[in-house]
Amino acid sequence: MLLIGYDLGSSSVKASLVNGKTKKVLATAQYPEREMPIDAPQENWAEQHPNDWWKNIKKVTEILFDKTPANRNEVVAIGVAYQMHGLVTLTAANEPARPAIIWCDSRAVAIGDKAFKEIGQEKCLESLLNSPGNFTASKLKWIQENEPEVYKTIKKIMLPGDFVAYKFTGKHTTTNTGLSEGIFWDFKKEQLSETIMNHYGFEGDLIPEIVPVFANQGQITKEMAEEFGFNANAVVSYRAGDQPNNAFSLNVLKPGEIAATGGTSGVVYGVVDQLKYDPNNRVNTFAHINHTEEARRLGVLLCINGTGSAYAWLRNNLAADKDYFELETLASSVEVGANGLSFLPFGNGAERMLQNKIIGAQFDGLQFTKHKLAHMVRACLEGIAFSFVYGIKCMKDLGLSPSVIKVGSDNMFQSEIFATTIATLTNAEIQVKETNGAVGAAIGAGFGAGEIESLEDAFVEENIIKKYQADLSKLEAYQKAYDKWLNSLEIKLK
Repeated sequence: MLLIGYDLGSSSVKASLVNGKTKKVLATAQYPEREMPIDAPQENWAEQHPNDWWKNIKKVTEILFDKTPANRNEVVAIGVAYQMHGLVTLTAANEPARPAIIWCDSRAVAIGDKAFKEIGQEKCLESLLNSPGNFTASKLKWIQENEPEVYKTIKKIMLPGDFVAYKFTGKHTTTNTGLSEGIFWDFKKEQLSETIMNHYGFEGDLIPEIVPVFANQGQITKEMAEEFGFNANAVVSYRAGDQPNNAFSLNVLKPGEIAATGGTSGVVYGVVDQLKYDPNNRVNTFAHINHTEEARRLGVLLCINGTGSAYAWLRNNLAADKDYFELETLASSVEVGANGLSFLPFGNGAERMLQNKIIGAQFDGLQFTKHKLAHMVRACLEGIAFSFVYGIKCMKDLGLSPSVIKVGSDNMFQSEIFATTIATLTNAEIQVKETNGAVGAAIGAGFGAGEIESLEDAFVEENIIKKYQADLSKLEAYQKAYDKWLNSLEIKLK
């Protein structure tokens, strides 16, 4: 019995194959090796085509099974993790009406701000736990207002993971966690938000059938079974946005537990059991993968758009001949604080924790006579880490104060400079675990299909491969560098 998990990001698709009985990871693959392109028809827009995602799902599956002698026909459960907040629109022919508007697209900021004022801030926060903001619902409203002919052709809207599940099963479905991340979910009533639907003027039949996160969400079609070689009775049985799924893959399920990731975007994600919201709208609250009306489990999510995207930009434009390990070595040759050079990494659209302001990225204090590439690399790593520290301070207002932060092993937390900076300034231990989102999706599929008995049994003994501790001997230097960075940020925000 095999479980397969897919993790659809904006830069690549990962796939992992897991033995359902032993929970051992048999193989993991990623495609493409370089980042998937993101189209930007206008400034602050970001689009990808759903059909390209599907092509990459098929390609990564081939690569995965080239790595293992496992029999495809033994795949009985499929899990899907996906880039959050994206908007996929399907026509009556079940083809995309337009390219997907993805998470880092900022075109709907003004629409969300207007709705927040018109609906009422208190009403939004108490029922939605968020401002409509620049999320999926507001992006759909943008299409309605700016592309009315396209809007008329839309029969169903989906999140990216819903689209992948549809391609496998032929069924239009979504989840409460997915709807909550799109700001379509009323937490007081635990149902689709009538307030949002009515205010934006959306037809109810645009929303797919709501299915549980862990469940038989649909058997794969005969065509898909033949094309992929999976068992004809295989089902899609788990679906979640990449950040709730990342937390799940790190076994972050209980109130007070915290996960983080440093992929294209950076995220700190903490679990609470109360309907909490940030009145300043710097962080967001969504339904966690195990949220129910009877046992609330909510994920408080801090997002920094300019994380891996910022570091990749620096590498591609200033050090294309070096890999990330070489950049780490280069940056390590420079002391904490990069000799007075600071970097603000906010060049990937509106930043939620900055109240949706678009301030751009910048180096501050650059001196031609004393700064070289090594200083720029160190400043970049520290600047991204400082963004995490800034955000964690915001999360403390909601009662989340981490002593341990759990992270995966396949992102920016491979950088000792990056991780130690965060650990030192938050005084939290960072535990790096050998897992990834695709493995989490596969394990989730096993539970959803009934092949794994309980969430408590979902994970074998947690494999901590590295720990980062606060470097208190250099705390003063880190604090001085952070204060300088914070001053630069505050000047930009004025």
